[in-house]
Amino acid sequence: MTRACCLSALALASVGAIGAEMSVTLHSVDSHGNGATVGTVRLVDTRYGLALYPSLKNMQPGVHGFHVHTNPSCAPAEKDGKMEPAAGAGDHLDPEATKRHGEPWGDGHLGDLPALYVAADGTANIPVLAPRLKVMDVRSRSLVIHAGGDNHADHPAPSGGGGTRVVCGVIGT
Repeated sequence: MTRACCLSALALASVGAIGAEMSVTLHSVDSHGNGATVGTVRLVDTRYGLALYPSLKNMQPGVHGFHVHTNPSCAPAEKDGKMEPAAGAGDHLDPEATKRHGEPWGDGHLGDLPALYVAADGTANIPVLAPRLKVMDVRSRSLVIHAGGDNHADHPAPSGGGGTRVVCGVIGT
């Protein structure tokens, strides 16, 4: 039922496209850098916010944390003494310095997106809607997919508990 409601809302959002549009190429990432291309995400401004249309393959099935990160980089970086995949992307986009992970429609990080669903065949093509964002807000940032799901809270694990960054793409200008 929830899935049907989300798809209906996104169908309406696509009809209401009002502005900017761009596409982001995403790559698998590890502690050595970018790997294979896994697909693209199309970003479209609508009257309801930013619609994100994934067209991804070769992903791990299940629910994944999905976020806009501050820096336009997918490079690995050292964190706590070891190289972390896509750590160059920085933290979740949080221009208002809320320092709080939350729901995409709430008052936490602006970069908090709805979770990304990957089907059993490793593809992701179900769009999500970020009602507080527009294309201009995410230019020169990074789009990151985490290994695990996202509970949209900082407890019991920080930043939704999504874990390792497994896919990343730099959003152009």
